[in-house]
Amino acid sequence: MFDPIQSSLIINPTALTKLKNDRKEKDEAATRVERRVEHFRCSKGRTTLDVGADGVGIITIINPPVNSLSFDVLYSLKDTCEQALRRDDVKAIVITGAQGKFSGGFDISAFGKIQDKTIQAPKPGFVSFEILGDIVAAANKPFVAAIDGLALGGGLEVAMACHARISTPNAQLGLPELQLGIIPGFGGTQALPRLVGIAKALEMMLTSKPVKGEEALSLGLVDALASSDEVVNTARRWALDILERKRPWVISYYKTDKLEPLGEAREMLKFARAQTRKRAPNLRHPLVCIDVVEEGIVSGARTGLWKVPGVTDLGLKPRSIKKVAILGGGLMGSGIATALVLSNYSVILKEVNDKFLQAGIGRVKANLQSRVKKGQMSQEKFEKTLSLLKGALDYESFRDVDMVIESGSCDAAFRNCSHSEDASQQVIIDLLDVGKKIKKTPVVVGNCTGFAVNRMFFPYTQAALLLVERGTDVYQIDRAITKFGMPMGPFRLCDLVGFGVAIATGGQFVLNFPERTYKSMVIPLMQEDKRAGETTPRLAKLSDKDIVEMIFFPVVNEACRVLAEGIAVKAADLDVSAVMGMGFPPYRGGIMFWADSLGSKYICSRLEEWSNSYGGFFKPCSYLAERAAKGAPLSLTVDPGKSRLVLDEEIGALLFLKSLP
Repeated sequence: MFDPIQSSLIINPTALTKLKNDRKEKDEAATRVERRVEHFRCSKGRTTLDVGADGVGIITIINPPVNSLSFDVLYSLKDTCEQALRRDDVKAIVITGAQGKFSGGFDISAFGKIQDKTIQAPKPGFVSFEILGDIVAAANKPFVAAIDGLALGGGLEVAMACHARISTPNAQLGLPELQLGIIPGFGGTQALPRLVGIAKALEMMLTSKPVKGEEALSLGLVDALASSDEVVNTARRWALDILERKRPWVISYYKTDKLEPLGEAREMLKFARAQTRKRAPNLRHPLVCIDVVEEGIVSGARTGLWKVPGVTDLGLKPRSIKKVAILGGGLMGSGIATALVLSNYSVILKEVNDKFLQAGIGRVKANLQSRVKKGQMSQEKFEKTLSLLKGALDYESFRDVDMVIESGSCDAAFRNCSHSEDASQQVIIDLLDVGKKIKKTPVVVGNCTGFAVNRMFFPYTQAALLLVERGTDVYQIDRAITKFGMPMGPFRLCDLVGFGVAIATGGQFVLNFPERTYKSMVIPLMQEDKRAGETTPRLAKLSDKDIVEMIFFPVVNEACRVLAEGIAVKAADLDVSAVMGMGFPPYRGGIMFWADSLGSKYICSRLEEWSNSYGGFFKPCSYLAERAAKGAPLSLTVDPGKSRLVLDEEIGALLFLKSLP
């Protein structure tokens, strides 16, 4: 029989070598593909099932770093639980998490994936009913949760669906969803009150504060404690004891012994609503959470769960925005207008008179021409983009706009607004979508003088002026601040925005915060082109470090007030805003991150020192002073009950945009 390989060997040895090399390359390529597939499979969130000789199946949640409950994990959890219930060699089941962490909760990045249709949302009740209620809680084999590290949000809800819970003493257990603007959606609103009582359950949910394993035991949230090395084995034995009826088989959703009588329960819920409205008058979702708890107490856990409004139940999607009106053509307004036309939005720029209007249009034109000069835009594209911008001195052309952005005083703009308050959630979604499309970074914050960013940074320029009036060289100040990492110093910034703007904005802070503003005459005098003034005491020669701290520590102090007042609910929002909005050096991590790297005690002591020498402008606020006394970080999460974020009850939700292109 003719053998092509042998024939090649006789006829052409080179051909045989090439054939062997080709086969080797194909085999190696196939191996690489198989490894990539295996890596991808293993890198996805998942659960595993291992059955021991004692008949206990160990289901392990694996999704580093905190074993978050992505949809991959949830689908896998459903399949693994069903598999364990089908197998005859599995008598009982323990659910735990890999690498010493039970689960940090639902993967909130899935919300964005649902919005942009990267993934499909599961049907309502998929987790709370189909997995946790109908599979885990209703199982004919006992489930026990072995909790180590943390069980937060959905993680705790998975644990509470089990028939018992074993925890390590220092594990963190809680339902922090309200601080994210949502409510527990996997059954926690029904299970937690039945395990720890209504009062403690409301406290844990409304404050988003977790409890440690030791306290959880005293509350009845967990059934026993064990060390990290023994928690799974203890849970294993506990599950077998339940199976043999040596320990109670408890379904959390049906417990009633911790629930107060209905009349007393309603009084507690009424009090909780009153306190919530007092602390957070603009937030609706904490009240919704209380309503859901009450529904379950009155009508049963299953009915209460159906009342939970899921993210997809709102039915809110970004509306189509094609035409936008902007009130005010100053630096911010013209910057936003530039970003919008560059993203192909039609824009109407409204001003109070023709002089201001032409100045605003001129700024947009200059921004676009700058791109032409840099070779980033052709002349043809420049003309087409500029044609999307129209000016207006009245509101006649506002009839067909899809959105109005106000770049001046927000309170005045919304005072006469006729839209219903219910529109605000939709408005926020629309704004976030537009912000993303114009390639900016939107941050939702509460309303205050100067908004969150300028409010936080108003001491920045005032501290610089204080130093100048006490003899520090303006160029040294700008050099020190630029060396620190800012794109420009405070005085170069004043030159850029104009002294008129500086005086107008500074006046608002003097008016609203008179006890902690420094009233400098430098800029008014310079605006009038006069150089005379009273002789002031000179500071000792300052180092660059002193200049940076004397200018930025008052900013940190004001940022602490912004957090304490609930204008922003977490320090990370202020860090992002400082970097994206004010040019704070990103490699320093943001204003609050940088402050924590220095320590609250150090910052407070320096501010107190300067306050004694130069007055109340430097006086540390109570938030900063309290954390300094404890040696605590400044970025600790603020009680979300104090938040003034406008999420539902008024249109005044603010969208901060890094407006300069």
